[in-house]
Amino acid sequence: MTWIPAYLSSNLLTALIFFPLAGALLLFFLPRENPRLIRNATLLVTLVEFLLSLPVAIGFNGATAAMQFVQRVPWIPGYGIEYHVGVDGISLWLVMLTTFLMPIAILSTYEAVEKHVKEFMIFMLVLEVGMVGVFLAIDLFLFYIFWELVLIPMYFLIGVWGSERRIYSAIKFFLYTFAGSVLMLVAIIALYFHHYAATGVYTTNLLRMYELSIPVKLQFWMFAAFALAFAFKVPMFPFHTWLPDAHVDAPTAGSVILAAVLLKMGTYGFLRFAMPLFPVAAVDLMPLVATLAVIGIIYGALVAMVQKDMKKLVAYSSVSHLGFVMLGLFAFNVQGIEGGILQMINHGVSTGALFLIVGIIYERRHTRLIEEFGGLSKVVPLYALVFMIVTLSSVGLPGTNGFVGEFLILLGAFKTAKWYTVFAATGVILSAVYMLWMFQRVMFGKITNEKNRHLPDLKPREIAYMLPLLVMIFWIGVYPQTFLRKMDASVSAAVTRIETKRQAALGERPQGETLLARYFDVKK
Repeated sequence: MTWIPAYLSSNLLTALIFFPLAGALLLFFLPRENPRLIRNATLLVTLVEFLLSLPVAIGFNGATAAMQFVQRVPWIPGYGIEYHVGVDGISLWLVMLTTFLMPIAILSTYEAVEKHVKEFMIFMLVLEVGMVGVFLAIDLFLFYIFWELVLIPMYFLIGVWGSERRIYSAIKFFLYTFAGSVLMLVAIIALYFHHYAATGVYTTNLLRMYELSIPVKLQFWMFAAFALAFAFKVPMFPFHTWLPDAHVDAPTAGSVILAAVLLKMGTYGFLRFAMPLFPVAAVDLMPLVATLAVIGIIYGALVAMVQKDMKKLVAYSSVSHLGFVMLGLFAFNVQGIEGGILQMINHGVSTGALFLIVGIIYERRHTRLIEEFGGLSKVVPLYALVFMIVTLSSVGLPGTNGFVGEFLILLGAFKTAKWYTVFAATGVILSAVYMLWMFQRVMFGKITNEKNRHLPDLKPREIAYMLPLLVMIFWIGVYPQTFLRKMDASVSAAVTRIETKRQAALGERPQGETLLARYFDVKK
């Protein structure tokens, strides 16, 4: 970080958060009658945003667990609220994933989005502001504002530019995730007043909250409130029912960002807030979370297997893959958590690519039904090659990104919960079944539909946005150390913090205490 000037280092994250907002304001002054200019301007803004994020990744010091590139300014000092942002090894790659995927998503809209182009691009840029802000906010109040901000543009992206049932899906998405957010707000307020009662200081600083000793009984209820908000966002089984509808009805770019980034806000929330703030409750409820994760892995795979719509199949695969992430995080060890973080990135790359692949064929045929295809490899060989690589990545073939993440998750989870890991491993087999079966039905066999005989292969623009994703698939698969070494110190510190706080909270409690007695004053 020493090669970056101090004035730039201290303002870099703020620039990263608000530069897309400046781009959105610029779009207001561009003529609506020139959609190509609007698209190109938006693409330029997202590319510059990605370039702005590169110094963060390059200059990040992986040897320390401390927050880096920190900017801290009093905001509402009377209430202890600050504008406080920073990045560590847990949030670094999620920020990079966001800035990396936004130009790709914008490029995919050049032919897919034809109405209200100006408004669409403004909403996409505002969405990027919220997503980057969520991953960089250290102040709880600031975090909550960015968390809620994300809902608004995504609601309109689904509701205005979606398919037939877009209004229903947009409202369902909003209500589910907003309901969870309200519970989290209540817990933040309770935490705020508890900190004041314990220290005499009003603050929403997350790092100070980490130092707070929270009574065991209170931990249960606060963890439950935070966990429900994050579970809706992941989404975990059985809170997942909004996801397939939102994915199917969202435009392709919306589906890419929803799967690749928005869902990770939930898993990130568990790791950044729920687990370290309330470690006793988190560890005690691990069997419940792991059970729901394993159910999600198997259920998502089985339901994906019977889907007739390619986009819905990919949507249900997200439920399965994010079950693996949750299992890794709740292993409470370095391997599991690093595997979970890496799998967040892998899922963003692979599933984002799958939604783009489905979107490409939809633009040509205006259908996503698997039965409408067959034999496409003879007509569009380059498309078939890209589809195959991404499919194998999603399955977790060694040499691709998916394998590394799943291996680390299973390795970490096996140390903590062997039987959960055994059942979860069946999800790897099931994912191979539904992904390869879909690929076989779409790409091989005879061409039975005449409409498929003269489909154009990938265009230069489509190659341009698929190629970076293919590079990431093999980069992470072949040399994951690039990504793992930047998160080592932060993950190790998080594991130590959780265990230390848990032991301190339980130190004076009786041995052999039941969970009912611990949280509800029920005698053994």
